[in-house]
Amino acid sequence: MVETTTGGEPDDGAAEVLDRPLPDGVRRRVVQIVSDGFGGLTVAELPVQLRQYARFAPNRRAKFAGNAMAAALETDPLFRQRIAEKLREAQSELTGALDSGSPPPAADPLDVAAAAYVLRPPGWVKLVTAAGEEALRADAERADEETRAELDRLREELAEARGQTRTETERLRTELESAKKEAESLHRKLRGALSDVKRGEAALRKLRGEMEAVRGEGQAHVSAAESESRRLKARLSEVEATLEATRRAAREGRSVEDMRVRLLLDTVLDAAQGLRRELALPPVSVRPAETVDAVEPGRMTPKDIAARALSENDPAILDQLLALPQAHLVVDGYNVTKTGYPQMPLEKQRLRLLGQLSQLAAQTGAEVTCVFDGAELAAPVLLAPPRGVRVLFSKPGVTADELIRQLVRAEPPGRPVIVVSTDREVADGVAKAGARPVASAVLLKRFSRG
Repeated sequence: MVETTTGGEPDDGAAEVLDRPLPDGVRRRVVQIVSDGFGGLTVAELPVQLRQYARFAPNRRAKFAGNAMAAALETDPLFRQRIAEKLREAQSELTGALDSGSPPPAADPLDVAAAAYVLRPPGWVKLVTAAGEEALRADAERADEETRAELDRLREELAEARGQTRTETERLRTELESAKKEAESLHRKLRGALSDVKRGEAALRKLRGEMEAVRGEGQAHVSAAESESRRLKARLSEVEATLEATRRAAREGRSVEDMRVRLLLDTVLDAAQGLRRELALPPVSVRPAETVDAVEPGRMTPKDIAARALSENDPAILDQLLALPQAHLVVDGYNVTKTGYPQMPLEKQRLRLLGQLSQLAAQTGAEVTCVFDGAELAAPVLLAPPRGVRVLFSKPGVTADELIRQLVRAEPPGRPVIVVSTDREVADGVAKAGARPVASAVLLKRFSRG
């Protein structure tokens, strides 16, 4: 397949292939170009995997959808052609120079390479490769300059340290000379004293030395004992805190497991009772009259059983699922509202869906949880959840899809969990976790039925 330019002529650069990863600097500029041109396209003009980012701000779009936009630009020639048209409108001088085969010498190599990657003129691979090499050279030169500056700083610090060392050495040498002179004077005085005074002074010095040694050893022992005492106290506090945390975690763990086991037990008991009613199981003891072959009124015939097979799009299948014992209905809120009434503001979408879910919960008695994506909110939502419906918003950095998967994983195996979402990825994920996916259109049909 040959890519074409906006003028309809064959693009000679289409046959060129980049044999190495796109340099990081060029890739960032390419993502920015796609993000800038993104807002000028309609939703229908966007690739399917990028339509969910259509309402994002440019900076937020470049942050969260950078990889998806780069992949779509590489694999979707029509999308790349549309982005190239937006680039020509925004940077006519640069794109015109590239189309003529003479990029501006004063332009940033990264901008030139990014524009060439989008436009794909003849020789675009060389421009991208040269920009990557130029960026590597610039990084190397910058690192070399930083190294030289650091070396100069260390040399200055070394020279300063040497100067301080020389000054300190001179001071110590002066003090040593003074001490030597004082020692010589003392020696002269000591030599003139009597021998018994010398022996007494020598004995006194020895005794003082021993006393200082004993005192120093005693202080060292006291300091070591105090340090060990503080260490033991700190260790005791840590052990007590760890023990308390372990006890609290054990209590919470037992509480959660008890809740899950009790809920599973209730589900099994209700399922057994519902199965018994559904199959119309007779009592264990057999009565003589029951051995007589006859037709009883109200018995289910094969035709009745065949009539129970429903289409996946029949809202009656949702009623059958919600009639299961201890059923839990989890709804992907914005997926349903944007399928049924996307033209309404988000606030009215939420209120309408929650009102309908409240009526459904009252009719079926099932547990209902509605999940909204918190990333769509400019501020926290203040609303009173309707009776019978649990309303949850995903935390920052967590999508509604991931919150739905967490809800499904939190349920004990065996409990019937029904997840309403048209998102294929969500449906496949919850199905693997044991939940039953249902399309959003089925729930909307069930609402319209009343």
